[in-house]
Amino acid sequence: MIQVENVSKSFRVAKRNAGLKEAVKSLWYRKYEVVQALDRISFLIPEGEMVGYIGPNGAGKSSTIKILSGILTPEEGLVSINGRIPWKQRKEHVREIGVVFGQRTQLWWDVPVIDSFCLLKDIYAVPNIEFNNNLEELTALLHLEEILRTPARQLSLGQRMRCEIAASLLHSPKILFLDEPTIGLDAVSKLAVRDFILKLNEAKKTTVLLTTHDMQDIEALAKRIILIGKGRILLDGSLSELKEQFPNRESLDEMIASLYRRYQI
Repeated sequence: MIQVENVSKSFRVAKRNAGLKEAVKSLWYRKYEVVQALDRISFLIPEGEMVGYIGPNGAGKSSTIKILSGILTPEEGLVSINGRIPWKQRKEHVREIGVVFGQRTQLWWDVPVIDSFCLLKDIYAVPNIEFNNNLEELTALLHLEEILRTPARQLSLGQRMRCEIAASLLHSPKILFLDEPTIGLDAVSKLAVRDFILKLNEAKKTTVLLTTHDMQDIEALAKRIILIGKGRILLDGSLSELKEQFPNRESLDEMIASLYRRYQI
C-alpha cells in the first residue's frame, strides 16, 4: 500500500538574464527563485491497483515518483510504502519496487542487454532460480529474444523501453513506478507495452503508478486517475466519474483539457 500525507517539496533555481555581462556577473552574484514542486499532496493507493498520475509539464509528477522511490527527501509530510519510509529504509525499499523513467536508462550503454540484466541481478541479489525464471518469462512476454545480446546503444527507442521494463522487473517488485514509459514509441510498441502491463497487474497483482501525457495509455490501463497541477492534487477519482462530469466530451484528451482550463494549469 502507498500512503502519502501532506507531502511538500521545493527547489532553489538559479535565474539570470541573457548575455555575456550577466553570465560574468552571475559568477559572483546569483539570484535564486524558490519553485514549489509539491504543495501538501495526499493520496492512498491500495495494493494491486493501477493509477494514472497526470498533469502538465512541471506539475510535480516526476518529483512525486522520485520521493516514492527514495531518491528525494520531502521537506514535510509522511510517506509510507508497505510500512517503510522510502528515503530512510532505502535498501529494503528498493527491493520491492521497480522504476522506469522514459527519458533515463538503467542499462549500461556499451554492453549487451543481457550483461546489464546480470549486473542488476547481482545488485539486487536475486537468486539464480528466480532470475532465470523471470528472465525467461519477461523475454517471452516482451519479445526480447533477438535483442538480448545487442548493446543498448544500438537499440531503437521501442526496443530499449521494452528492455527497461524488463530490467525493472527482474527482482520481482511488488510496486512499479512508470514515468512516461511510452514516450516516443510507435503504435505497435505502445500496444505491446500496454498489453504487458495489464498482464503483469492481472497475474501478479503488481501495484502500478503511471505518469503519462498519452491519454490512450490512461484509458487502456487505469480505472482511477489523480490529477496534479502546480504541485497540488486537484482531482482524485475514477474515469467513469470523470466522464459523468463531461457528458458532452467525446475523448479523454478533451476532458483533461477542460480540467486544465478549469483549474488554470
